[in-house]
Amino acid sequence: MRILMIGGTAFVGRHITEAALAAGHDVTLFHRGRTGDGLFPQATHLHGNRNEDLSALSAGRWDATVDVSAYLPRQVDSLAAALGGRGGHQVYISSTSAYATPVAPGFTEDAPLAEPPDPATEAVTDETYGGLKVACERAAAARYGPAGLAVVRPTYVIGPHDYSGRFTWWVERIARGGTVLAPGGQDDPIQVIDARDMAGWIVSLCERARPGTFHAVSPPPPYGFGDLLDAIAAEVAPPGTDLIWVDKEFLLAEGEDAASLPLWPGGDSESDINTADPAAACAAGLAPRPIRQTIADIHSAEAVSPTPPRSGTGLTADREAELLARWRAG
Repeated sequence: MRILMIGGTAFVGRHITEAALAAGHDVTLFHRGRTGDGLFPQATHLHGNRNEDLSALSAGRWDATVDVSAYLPRQVDSLAAALGGRGGHQVYISSTSAYATPVAPGFTEDAPLAEPPDPATEAVTDETYGGLKVACERAAAARYGPAGLAVVRPTYVIGPHDYSGRFTWWVERIARGGTVLAPGGQDDPIQVIDARDMAGWIVSLCERARPGTFHAVSPPPPYGFGDLLDAIAAEVAPPGTDLIWVDKEFLLAEGEDAASLPLWPGGDSESDINTADPAAACAAGLAPRPIRQTIADIHSAEAVSPTPPRSGTGLTADREAELLARWRAG
């Protein structure tokens, strides 16, 4: 089948493109041409900026379109107008951040959504992100109808080529061993999804023109940050590695957050979002691999081609040692 990728060269889109090509599909990538031109020579590359120029999409017809890069409803509307009904089944990548908080553990896809911001809002921030995703979902539903649209709401996406470096930081920090600062409470909820598992499943949604709204999350709740760090340690920690759990209030008072301690749910006032029910997605074919397999693959990939450090992600060794010393002295 013919699949149009809006994006398709960075992380999530890259994995979806890989899965689509591996399944034998004819893939077209619409992207800005800044990265990824050397990737996927077997695909058709169309260049343009979705905010300014969609003319490269004026010809052609596809059986399915996957949109991984719409953050504003006008981007959804302009894409639909440019395709003019030639895009086939639509898959829009949203986020579990679309929900109004607090939510109940094990919440399903019909939980209340966040309120979209003012329609004139263009800034994508921590405060507007969830509401803008809701606005994008609604714009897509208005354009394509319930039978022509699949909405995927992932949690934290992890795996090789993750430019955010958030999960990778924990894998590589624990792999170095020693005394590791583990933040907050071991039961603080967390969910992740391997980009490769989500990608193969999204391609299957395209193949079946499967509509609906789905949580792309793993594992089912309850699952705590302690479970996650224990899984990483079991896979990559050298002998003698020691996880020291440090109180949330102490860390917040010291100015630490979910950037310096990546993915830490205790630093997020909306951490209950990490308790989504994946049953609908699993019934539609999502089959996440064991988390330890993802950890091993990331560690192996880092050994071959390390991810460039992202400024502000993770503690420096000196800061970690300082915090542990202050905690112990407290």
